[in-house]
Amino acid sequence: MTFAIIAFLVAFLLIGSGGLLIFYRDKIQDRISSALYPRATAKKSISSTLEETRHVIGGVVEHFEKVLPKSQQEISVAQQRLVRAGIRSEGAIKMFYGAKVMTPCILVLLAWVSGAYHFGPMFVFAVAAGGGFLAPDFWLGRKISNRQKEIKKGLPDVLDLLVICVEAGLSLDQATARTAQELEKAQPALSDELGIVALEQRAGRARADAWKHLAERTDVDVIRNLVSMLVQAEQFGTSIGKTLRVHSDTLRTKRVQEIEEKAAKLSVKLLFPLVLFIFPSLFLVVLGPAVLVMADSFKTFFGQ
Repeated sequence: MTFAIIAFLVAFLLIGSGGLLIFYRDKIQDRISSALYPRATAKKSISSTLEETRHVIGGVVEHFEKVLPKSQQEISVAQQRLVRAGIRSEGAIKMFYGAKVMTPCILVLLAWVSGAYHFGPMFVFAVAAGGGFLAPDFWLGRKISNRQKEIKKGLPDVLDLLVICVEAGLSLDQATARTAQELEKAQPALSDELGIVALEQRAGRARADAWKHLAERTDVDVIRNLVSMLVQAEQFGTSIGKTLRVHSDTLRTKRVQEIEEKAAKLSVKLLFPLVLFIFPSLFLVVLGPAVLVMADSFKTFFGQ
Protein backbone atom coordinates (compact mmCIF):
# COMPACT_ATOMS: atom_id res chain seq x y z
CA MET A 1 0.00 0.00 0.00
CA THR A 2 2.80 2.36 0.94
CA PHE A 3 4.67 1.51 -2.26
CA ALA A 4 1.58 2.24 -4.35
CA ILE A 5 1.15 5.67 -2.73
CA ILE A 6 4.81 6.53 -3.31
CA ALA A 7 4.58 5.38 -6.93
CA PHE A 8 1.42 7.48 -7.41
CA LEU A 9 3.10 10.59 -5.95
CA VAL A 10 6.20 10.11 -8.12
CA ALA A 11 4.07 9.65 -11.24
CA PHE A 12 1.99 12.73 -10.32
CA LEU A 13 5.11 14.84 -9.83
CA LEU A 14 6.58 13.67 -13.14
CA ILE A 15 3.36 14.38 -15.03
CA GLY A 16 3.00 17.77 -13.34
CA SER A 17 6.62 18.69 -14.12
CA GLY A 18 6.15 17.66 -17.74
CA GLY A 19 2.99 19.78 -18.00
CA LEU A 20 4.79 22.78 -16.55
CA LEU A 21 7.64 22.37 -19.01
CA ILE A 22 5.23 22.07 -21.94
CA PHE A 23 2.72 24.81 -21.13
CA TYR A 24 4.93 27.28 -19.23
CA ARG A 25 8.19 26.82 -21.10
CA ASP A 26 8.52 30.48 -22.17
CA LYS A 27 7.86 31.81 -18.67
CA ILE A 28 10.39 29.41 -17.19
CA GLN A 29 12.98 30.49 -19.75
CA ASP A 30 12.28 34.13 -18.96
CA ARG A 31 12.71 33.51 -15.25
CA ILE A 32 15.97 31.60 -15.83
CA SER A 33 17.33 34.34 -18.09
CA SER A 34 16.29 37.02 -15.60
CA ALA A 35 18.12 35.13 -12.85
CA LEU A 36 21.26 34.72 -14.97
CA TYR A 37 21.25 38.19 -16.62
CA PRO A 38 19.26 40.51 -14.36
CA ARG A 39 20.64 43.80 -15.76
CA ALA A 40 20.16 42.96 -19.40
CA THR A 41 16.61 41.78 -18.77
CA ALA A 42 15.77 44.90 -16.79
CA LYS A 43 17.11 47.15 -19.53
CA LYS A 44 15.23 45.23 -22.17
CA SER A 45 11.98 45.32 -20.25
CA ILE A 46 12.32 49.04 -19.52
CA SER A 47 13.14 49.88 -23.13
CA SER A 48 10.32 47.70 -24.43
CA THR A 49 7.91 49.25 -21.94
CA LEU A 50 8.92 52.78 -22.97
CA GLU A 51 8.59 51.87 -26.63
CA GLU A 52 5.14 50.38 -26.10
CA THR A 53 4.08 53.43 -24.09
CA ARG A 54 5.31 55.74 -26.84
CA HIS A 55 3.36 53.82 -29.47
CA VAL A 56 0.20 53.89 -27.34
CA ILE A 57 0.48 57.64 -26.68
CA GLY A 58 1.30 58.27 -30.34
CA GLY A 59 -1.75 56.28 -31.43
CA VAL A 60 -4.01 58.23 -29.08
CA VAL A 61 -2.62 61.58 -30.24
CA GLU A 62 -2.92 60.64 -33.91
CA HIS A 63 -6.67 60.05 -33.52
CA PHE A 64 -7.19 63.63 -32.32
CA GLU A 65 -5.67 65.16 -35.46
CA LYS A 66 -8.85 64.37 -37.40
CA VAL A 67 -10.74 66.88 -35.26
CA LEU A 68 -8.74 69.85 -36.55
CA PRO A 69 -9.72 71.11 -40.03
CA LYS A 70 -6.75 71.77 -42.29
CA SER A 71 -5.99 72.30 -45.96
CA GLN A 72 -3.45 70.54 -48.10
CA GLN A 73 -1.31 73.68 -48.24
CA GLU A 74 -1.17 73.85 -44.44
CA ILE A 75 -0.19 70.18 -44.29
CA SER A 76 2.63 70.72 -46.81
CA VAL A 77 3.95 73.71 -44.84
CA ALA A 78 3.82 71.73 -41.58
CA GLN A 79 5.62 68.80 -43.22
CA GLN A 80 8.32 71.15 -44.49
CA ARG A 81 8.79 72.56 -40.99
CA LEU A 82 8.98 69.08 -39.50
CA VAL A 83 11.64 68.11 -42.06
CA ARG A 84 13.64 71.23 -41.17
CA ALA A 85 13.44 70.17 -37.53
CA GLY A 86 14.83 66.73 -38.44
CA ILE A 87 11.53 64.86 -37.90
CA ARG A 88 10.82 62.64 -40.89
CA SER A 89 8.64 59.83 -39.51
CA GLU A 90 5.43 58.97 -41.32
CA GLY A 91 3.14 59.78 -38.40
CA ALA A 92 4.88 63.05 -37.47
CA ILE A 93 2.27 65.27 -39.14
CA LYS A 94 -0.54 63.40 -37.37
CA MET A 95 1.27 63.69 -34.06
CA PHE A 96 1.76 67.42 -34.62
CA TYR A 97 -1.88 68.19 -35.36
CA GLY A 98 -3.01 65.80 -32.62
CA ALA A 99 -0.84 67.72 -30.15
CA LYS A 100 -2.46 70.98 -31.29
CA VAL A 101 -5.81 69.48 -30.25
CA MET A 102 -4.79 67.67 -27.07
CA THR A 103 -2.59 70.39 -25.53
CA PRO A 104 -5.41 73.00 -25.23
CA CYS A 105 -7.71 70.36 -23.73
CA ILE A 106 -5.08 69.38 -21.16
CA LEU A 107 -4.31 72.99 -20.22
CA VAL A 108 -8.01 73.85 -19.88
CA LEU A 109 -8.51 70.77 -17.72
CA LEU A 110 -5.55 71.74 -15.53
CA ALA A 111 -6.91 75.27 -15.16
CA TRP A 112 -10.27 73.86 -14.11
CA VAL A 113 -8.84 71.26 -11.69
CA SER A 114 -6.36 73.65 -10.07
CA GLY A 115 -9.00 76.33 -9.60
CA ALA A 116 -7.05 78.96 -11.52
CA TYR A 117 -10.18 79.92 -13.44
CA HIS A 118 -11.48 81.72 -10.34
CA PHE A 119 -9.23 84.70 -11.18
CA GLY A 120 -11.19 85.18 -14.42
CA PRO A 121 -12.84 82.20 -16.11
CA MET A 122 -13.03 83.59 -19.64
CA PHE A 123 -9.49 85.00 -19.59
CA VAL A 124 -7.87 81.90 -18.04
CA PHE A 125 -9.65 79.43 -20.32
CA ALA A 126 -8.94 81.59 -23.39
CA VAL A 127 -5.24 81.84 -22.51
CA ALA A 128 -5.05 78.08 -21.80
CA ALA A 129 -6.78 77.17 -25.07
CA GLY A 130 -4.83 79.66 -27.18
CA GLY A 131 -1.50 78.88 -25.56
CA GLY A 132 -2.08 75.15 -25.90
CA PHE A 133 -2.97 75.53 -29.58
CA LEU A 134 0.16 77.58 -30.30
CA ALA A 135 2.52 75.60 -28.03
CA PRO A 136 3.36 72.90 -30.65
CA ASP A 137 4.18 75.65 -33.18
CA PHE A 138 6.48 77.38 -30.70
CA TRP A 139 8.13 74.07 -29.81
CA LEU A 140 8.65 73.21 -33.48
CA GLY A 141 10.03 76.66 -34.24
CA ARG A 142 12.45 76.36 -31.32
CA LYS A 143 13.60 72.95 -32.54
CA ILE A 144 14.13 74.27 -36.07
CA SER A 145 16.14 77.22 -34.74
CA ASN A 146 18.36 74.98 -32.60
CA ARG A 147 18.97 72.60 -35.50
CA GLN A 148 19.85 75.47 -37.84
CA LYS A 149 22.29 76.87 -35.27
CA GLU A 150 23.86 73.43 -34.90
CA ILE A 151 24.23 73.11 -38.68
CA LYS A 152 25.69 76.59 -39.01
CA LYS A 153 28.15 75.98 -36.17
CA GLY A 154 29.40 72.62 -37.45
CA LEU A 155 29.64 73.47 -41.15
CA PRO A 156 33.33 74.59 -41.10
CA ASP A 157 34.42 71.26 -39.59
CA VAL A 158 32.38 69.39 -42.19
CA LEU A 159 33.96 71.42 -44.97
CA ASP A 160 37.46 70.68 -43.63
CA LEU A 161 36.76 66.95 -43.74
CA LEU A 162 35.29 67.29 -47.24
CA VAL A 163 38.47 69.09 -48.35
CA ILE A 164 40.62 66.31 -46.88
CA CYS A 165 38.58 63.63 -48.64
CA VAL A 166 38.57 65.48 -51.98
CA GLU A 167 42.30 66.19 -51.87
CA ALA A 168 42.91 62.54 -50.97
CA GLY A 169 41.48 61.52 -54.35
CA LEU A 170 37.79 60.90 -53.62
CA SER A 171 35.05 62.38 -55.73
CA LEU A 172 32.62 64.83 -54.18
CA ASP A 173 29.91 62.17 -53.97
CA GLN A 174 32.22 59.71 -52.19
CA ALA A 175 33.57 62.48 -49.97
CA THR A 176 30.02 63.44 -48.98
CA ALA A 177 29.13 59.86 -48.01
CA ARG A 178 32.42 59.43 -46.12
CA THR A 179 31.96 62.71 -44.23
CA ALA A 180 28.42 61.78 -43.27
CA GLN A 181 29.71 58.47 -41.91
CA GLU A 182 32.65 59.92 -39.99
CA LEU A 183 30.79 62.84 -38.36
CA GLU A 184 27.74 60.87 -37.26
CA LYS A 185 28.56 61.40 -33.57
CA ALA A 186 30.20 64.83 -33.66
CA GLN A 187 27.73 66.57 -36.01
CA PRO A 188 24.53 64.47 -36.09
CA ALA A 189 22.37 67.07 -37.85
CA LEU A 190 24.80 67.73 -40.72
CA SER A 191 25.67 64.05 -40.93
CA ASP A 192 22.00 63.23 -41.36
CA GLU A 193 21.55 65.83 -44.10
CA LEU A 194 24.69 64.79 -45.96
CA GLY A 195 23.58 61.17 -45.73
CA ILE A 196 20.34 62.12 -47.48
CA VAL A 197 22.34 63.92 -50.17
CA ALA A 198 24.44 60.79 -50.71
CA LEU A 199 21.33 58.59 -50.88
CA GLU A 200 19.71 60.89 -53.45
CA GLN A 201 22.82 60.78 -55.61
CA ARG A 202 22.95 56.98 -55.39
CA ALA A 203 19.30 56.89 -56.45
CA GLY A 204 20.21 58.70 -59.66
CA ARG A 205 19.41 62.31 -58.85
CA ALA A 206 21.73 64.94 -60.28
CA ARG A 207 24.37 66.31 -57.94
CA ALA A 208 23.18 69.91 -58.28
CA ASP A 209 19.58 68.93 -57.53
CA ALA A 210 20.60 66.90 -54.48
CA TRP A 211 22.56 69.82 -53.02
CA LYS A 212 19.74 72.26 -53.82
CA HIS A 213 17.35 70.00 -51.92
CA LEU A 214 19.78 70.18 -48.99
CA ALA A 215 19.53 73.98 -49.02
CA GLU A 216 15.73 73.80 -49.14
CA ARG A 217 15.52 71.28 -46.27
CA THR A 218 17.83 73.17 -43.93
CA ASP A 219 16.89 76.78 -44.89
CA VAL A 220 20.28 78.06 -43.67
CA ASP A 221 21.96 80.94 -45.48
CA VAL A 222 25.48 79.47 -45.27
CA ILE A 223 24.23 76.19 -46.76
CA ARG A 224 22.62 78.12 -49.62
CA ASN A 225 25.90 79.93 -50.27
CA LEU A 226 27.78 76.64 -50.20
CA VAL A 227 25.35 75.04 -52.66
CA SER A 228 25.65 78.02 -55.00
CA MET A 229 29.44 77.81 -54.92
CA LEU A 230 29.41 74.05 -55.57
CA VAL A 231 26.99 74.40 -58.48
CA GLN A 232 29.09 77.18 -60.01
CA ALA A 233 32.30 75.19 -59.49
CA GLU A 234 30.73 72.22 -61.26
CA GLN A 235 29.47 74.36 -64.14
CA PHE A 236 32.75 76.24 -64.72
CA GLY A 237 35.06 73.32 -63.93
CA THR A 238 36.95 74.95 -61.05
CA SER A 239 38.59 73.01 -58.23
CA ILE A 240 36.12 71.68 -55.66
CA GLY A 241 38.81 71.44 -52.98
CA LYS A 242 39.83 75.09 -53.30
CA THR A 243 36.18 76.16 -53.34
CA LEU A 244 35.43 74.27 -50.13
CA ARG A 245 38.60 75.56 -48.45
CA VAL A 246 37.81 79.19 -49.32
CA HIS A 247 34.23 78.80 -48.09
CA SER A 248 35.43 77.22 -44.84
CA ASP A 249 37.86 80.10 -44.21
CA THR A 250 35.10 82.58 -45.01
CA LEU A 251 32.77 80.94 -42.50
CA ARG A 252 35.39 81.05 -39.76
CA THR A 253 36.13 84.72 -40.48
CA LYS A 254 32.42 85.46 -40.40
CA ARG A 255 32.09 83.64 -37.08
CA VAL A 256 34.89 85.75 -35.56
CA GLN A 257 33.22 88.91 -36.85
CA GLU A 258 29.90 87.88 -35.30
CA ILE A 259 31.61 87.26 -31.96
CA GLU A 260 33.31 90.67 -32.12
CA GLU A 261 29.97 92.28 -32.97
CA LYS A 262 28.32 90.63 -29.96
CA ALA A 263 31.20 91.77 -27.74
CA ALA A 264 30.78 95.35 -28.98
CA LYS A 265 27.05 95.25 -28.19
CA LEU A 266 27.70 93.90 -24.69
CA SER A 267 28.32 97.32 -23.10
CA VAL A 268 25.02 98.68 -24.39
CA LYS A 269 23.11 95.60 -23.27
CA LEU A 270 24.63 95.82 -19.77
CA LEU A 271 23.46 99.42 -19.33
CA PHE A 272 19.88 98.58 -18.42
CA PRO A 273 20.70 95.82 -15.85
CA LEU A 274 23.25 98.17 -14.27
CA VAL A 275 20.78 101.03 -13.96
CA LEU A 276 17.82 98.95 -12.83
CA PHE A 277 19.41 96.33 -10.55
CA ILE A 278 23.08 96.93 -9.67
CA PHE A 279 23.15 100.69 -9.05
CA PRO A 280 20.17 100.71 -6.62
CA SER A 281 21.73 97.89 -4.60
CA LEU A 282 25.09 99.68 -4.62
CA PHE A 283 23.52 102.94 -3.48
CA LEU A 284 21.68 101.13 -0.72
CA VAL A 285 24.88 99.51 0.57
CA VAL A 286 27.04 102.64 0.30
CA LEU A 287 24.59 105.34 1.32
CA GLY A 288 22.40 103.28 3.67
CA PRO A 289 24.60 103.64 6.79
CA ALA A 290 25.11 107.38 6.13
CA VAL A 291 21.36 107.90 5.81
CA LEU A 292 20.75 106.05 9.11
CA VAL A 293 23.41 108.15 10.89
CA MET A 294 21.95 111.35 9.47
CA ALA A 295 18.46 110.29 10.54
CA ASP A 296 19.64 109.63 14.09
CA SER A 297 21.46 113.00 14.12
CA PHE A 298 18.40 114.92 12.95
CA LYS A 299 16.23 113.03 15.45
CA THR A 300 18.57 113.91 18.29
CA PHE A 301 18.92 117.53 17.15
CA PHE A 302 15.20 118.18 16.69
CA GLY A 303 14.36 116.11 19.72
CA GLN A 304 16.43 118.41 21.93
